[in-house]
Amino acid sequence: MVKELAKMIDHSILHPMFGQSDLERGCAVAKKYDVASVCVKPYMVETAKSLLKDTDVNIGCVIGFPSGNSTRDTKVFETLAACKAGAVEIDMVINIGKALDGDWKYITDEIKAVTDAAHTNGAVIKVIFETDYVQQKEHIVKLCEICTQTGVDCVKTSTGFGFVKNEAGTYSYTGATIPHLTLMKNSIGPKVKMKAAGGVRTLDQLLAVREAGCSRCGATATATILDAAKERWPMG
Repeated sequence: MVKELAKMIDHSILHPMFGQSDLERGCAVAKKYDVASVCVKPYMVETAKSLLKDTDVNIGCVIGFPSGNSTRDTKVFETLAACKAGAVEIDMVINIGKALDGDWKYITDEIKAVTDAAHTNGAVIKVIFETDYVQQKEHIVKLCEICTQTGVDCVKTSTGFGFVKNEAGTYSYTGATIPHLTLMKNSIGPKVKMKAAGGVRTLDQLLAVREAGCSRCGATATATILDAAKERWPMG
């Protein structure tokens, strides 16, 4: 069970303030716990590959992160560059404004272009909806349909940085929720997998998103989660 849970986790090293020492620490955590992948910023891909060269941990890279506002061509360029540097998993943020506008042709063309770029280079593509912003059920269902039609490998809830500004000027953030995951699971095709991201910080939360149908989960609290799993299942 512990190994299965570890291979669900994409260990995230994405905070804007993270630099070289944080990358080294994050890769050490990923190596120690033998997680599925590290998810890093584009400039970190080559170094992460070097740090994890003798492991089974994949290198993932975010594209258009975290706001999704880059042009389609920019996202394709980022994807090709990330693959060339050693990424085998691509986590791309959709154009959130276009989704909220209901411009589904733009969204379809963007997702297809990035998916084709990733697949041409042998990489897996995960598409991030950012459900703290894209909350309407019909929008989420439509995105799932588009991802299914364009051959996306995995749909993903959030970036972990989709902060919503409140009237008082403060910010709130939710991340992955079971209702959103359930809706996404019921709206994707049988070949499309699902990833939860944002707000999963405990073993029980990881188990909950697993029960909801996720095969992957983004996490920064990897050590806390997997140490708790080892205590709960001491025989592994």
